Amino acid sequence: AAFVLWHVDAWLVEYSRWSGISLSAAVNAQRRVWMRQLVARENRIVDSSLLGNLMHSVAFFASTSIIMLGAVVAMLGAVDHSYDAMRAIPFLPVVSKQMFEVKLVLLLLIFIYSFLKFTWSLRQFNYCCIIIGSAPAIDSSDDLKDAFVDRASRLNELGATSFIEGLRGYYFALASLGWFIHPLAFVIAALLVVLILWRREFHSKTRLALRAGLDGRAPS
Repeated sequence: AAFVLWHVDAWLVEYSRWSGISLSAAVNAQRRVWMRQLVARENRIVDSSLLGNLMHSVAFFASTSIIMLGAVVAMLGAVDHSYDAMRAIPFLPVVSKQMFEVKLVLLLLIFIYSFLKFTWSLRQFNYCCIIIGSAPAIDSSDDLKDAFVDRASRLNELGATSFIEGLRGYYFALASLGWFIHPLAFVIAALLVVLILWRREFHSKTRLALRAGLDGRAPS
């Protein structure tokens, strides 16, 4: 059930009928505005700096994923000690060592998934850097500029989507910690994660501010 909720969250943001009014959609629209502004100015140093900041954020989470993977692998490597430490916690139920290992493997798989998403996001932003490096001059034809805006904004969007998918893995890794308490706690935690992410995507003040910027209105 928890992993169904994971896919429900992804579906709401990326494929549902409401995806066009989400926070992610508003940011993607701003990315396109950004690329249009880029081709309108001759000095593009600020654009390179902005993209570099995005890449630094992705690289940070990719590095963190490696640390988390190392921690989980270490727990699996010393599973007897890890299992004894878990049993010493009074509010945790007693489970078999095999089930404890399954729970650790689940965490391991989630962090592997997130790491792969973060590194793919980093590569996509690198490709976007290359596209920006080949941006047409400000006196180029409108057709050439439009083609560049389409390519650059799409690559930027794809990189951000992979980054969000990696972050979603982190959120559900936190939810999966509830499984160490009780399976129902896992489901409840996953449901809370979906509700929090849903509110941020469709009812947050950040979304309103971004949409207002696109509509030319002041955020309320």
